[in-house]
Amino acid sequence: MTQPLIIVSDCDLPGTVIEDTLRQAGLSARRAASGGTDDIAAVGAEAEGLVVQWAQITGEVMDRMPNLRIISRVGIGYDMVDVEAATARGIAVANTPNYCIEEVAAHTIAMIMSQARGLSAYDRAVRAGVWKTVDARPLAVRPSQTTVSVVGFGRIGSLVAHGCRALGFRVLVADPYASADAVREAGCEPVEIPDAIAAADLLTLHVPLTEATRHMIDDAALTTMKPGAVVVNTCRGPLIDEQALAAALRDGRIAAAALDVFDGEPLAADSPLRGIDEVLLTPHAAWYSPEALQDLPVHAAQNIIRYLAGEPVPIVNPAHAAAR
Repeated sequence: MTQPLIIVSDCDLPGTVIEDTLRQAGLSARRAASGGTDDIAAVGAEAEGLVVQWAQITGEVMDRMPNLRIISRVGIGYDMVDVEAATARGIAVANTPNYCIEEVAAHTIAMIMSQARGLSAYDRAVRAGVWKTVDARPLAVRPSQTTVSVVGFGRIGSLVAHGCRALGFRVLVADPYASADAVREAGCEPVEIPDAIAAADLLTLHVPLTEATRHMIDDAALTTMKPGAVVVNTCRGPLIDEQALAAALRDGRIAAAALDVFDGEPLAADSPLRGIDEVLLTPHAAWYSPEALQDLPVHAAQNIIRYLAGEPVPIVNPAHAAAR
């Protein structure tokens, strides 16, 4: 009996854990020479499964893989996959939603607290020989008098909200898909997204990237924010218009930002964000821990294994079944 073929389009994680996991389950696995359409199609015309990290998986890629049944994303977000095209072709799309929940929530809260307490500014001051608490950092908040607005109340957003409540912050939650009762039970206040943005002393984003959410934080949204507000993003870079954010920071319309994700990665050498001291930058690292690094490729491979075996997996487009 021929082993089902699974293609790995691209992966920048160390080793061959994805392929090893697939082969141990009795599947055949190959990695494309690159994430380009031609390279994927060259090795994957007969493939039933595709594992993708950053490659753009369009309808054209899918059409060149006529036996394709499932696409598994190495990560939580799946904006690099044309989900609508997959659904129309009866192809399931799965992600790995559980491998780094704690890590991203912890990173987010660390960014919130660093900016709320001015840690980077204090660090620069001490290294420069300045020992003046008040002069070095005028922004240092008292949690009980500070509002954190959490946009998105899923696995990560709800954990961030819980952590901020535990620290004493007032927490607003904006999520059209979340139950208002569930938000209140968590000790938070349900609000609409524009109200969350306008009321925030600290705004943190936890929503998927879609056409509706792309540049949700643009110049118009930033204009509604408090002058002392801080924007935090550990979710998807394109949620923020980076040029508008940089302009708002330079003009003093908002106070600071903390960003782990960017519209283009790595962050461009000429990005204006690099030159603004009030911006805390990390290299798309919120997901990382040794445990998460171990879990991520295994989870992505197991999505394929379980789906082909008829077992439940985290499918983001359940409507694909109607097109099969």
